[in-house]
Amino acid sequence: MSNVGSIEELEESLETELRPPSMYQVVLNNDDYTPMDFVVDVLQLFFDKNTEQATEIMLAIHHKGKGICGVYTFDVAETKVMQVNQFSRENEHPLLCTLEKI
Repeated sequence: MSNVGSIEELEESLETELRPPSMYQVVLNNDDYTPMDFVVDVLQLFFDKNTEQATEIMLAIHHKGKGICGVYTFDVAETKVMQVNQFSRENEHPLLCTLEKI
């Protein structure tokens, strides 16, 4: 019987310790130099947005100063940020992609 109690206690402690991973939103920040078409291309290429979705996010970036591209776990968000920033630099645009914990 003592084994049953131990297993139940172990299961309870595991349940209380397991939490879903923290989530992060990937954000594109507005600047005065990056063409709107390039921002739309980035959203389609890296975030699988269709033209309508990408245009809507691009306009939010333009009018509000930033726009959310998607919500991911840290590793995925960090990778997307690095890919977008590298792609922007390679294309000589100052577009800045960041991540924010939510």
